[in-house]
Amino acid sequence: MSYTAEISRANPTCFVFLIDQSLSMSDPIGGAAVPMRKADAVAEAINGFLSELCVKCAKEDGVRDYFHVAVIGYGAEVGPAFRGGLAGRWLVPLSEVAAAPYRLEERVPVPVATMTAPGATGLAGGLSGQVAQAIAERPVRVPVWFEPTAFGDTPMRAALAGAHAIVREWLAVHPGCFPPIVLNITDGESTDGDPAPIASDIQELVSADGPVLLFNLHLSEDRSDPIAFPPEQFRLPDDFARKLFSMSSRLPEHMRAMARQQGLTLEQGARGFVFNADASSVVQFLDIGTQVLNVR
Repeated sequence: MSYTAEISRANPTCFVFLIDQSLSMSDPIGGAAVPMRKADAVAEAINGFLSELCVKCAKEDGVRDYFHVAVIGYGAEVGPAFRGGLAGRWLVPLSEVAAAPYRLEERVPVPVATMTAPGATGLAGGLSGQVAQAIAERPVRVPVWFEPTAFGDTPMRAALAGAHAIVREWLAVHPGCFPPIVLNITDGESTDGDPAPIASDIQELVSADGPVLLFNLHLSEDRSDPIAFPPEQFRLPDDFARKLFSMSSRLPEHMRAMARQQGLTLEQGARGFVFNADASSVVQFLDIGTQVLNVR
């Protein structure tokens, strides 16, 4: 296990997101400050991740293709989930993602209460309450590539098979890359057969830098505590949770370090798996599960 290969335009890597779009994704997600469907929470998190990734990879000459990205939806059908000019495309260079959002959505940020707190310093501290409030509530335009969908069954096996094909072809062209990362986000069991054999096939794909990483996140509508990145199965409540656990790769050390920065203490052997995830856990899962090293 290495996961230290330099990521550059000459040696990029890829992220593959598998998004459950079954009917049950219309149920509310637990832990949201404002009531929100699971499908909406996932779409917001994926679009936010793509936006941040584009910013991180932006240089004077434009957005650099350190990464290629696929977003695959599985519900009534299995296929690419990008909209607009990227519709129908499976794996897209990041520069093309940045250049072709489906639309721009206006949002009003949540006002920051501390902007006018007594003793505040800097620009916000010097503004009157009215002016600070106006700045905090000024609409911003954010890019959207992926829309929430909730219809159909849960053909997880077919989605994983699509990811396997994408990653296998990628490795044939980029054998020395930082291993591709596949992130599967679902709220229920597969309806098209056992996904475990395909998951195992994905994890057996390797670059010169190590095996491909497959992580799984299970969404919840209740308020029970998420089980995040466990090292062993015995802590899990049922066979479905244990199956997703067994389908998940162990976190490389640099991802465990990222988890520590977020206040999590993960044991040796912790897996890239979260069960009963709430809204905040989706974002945390993406933050930790997409951490890479040595981006040039």
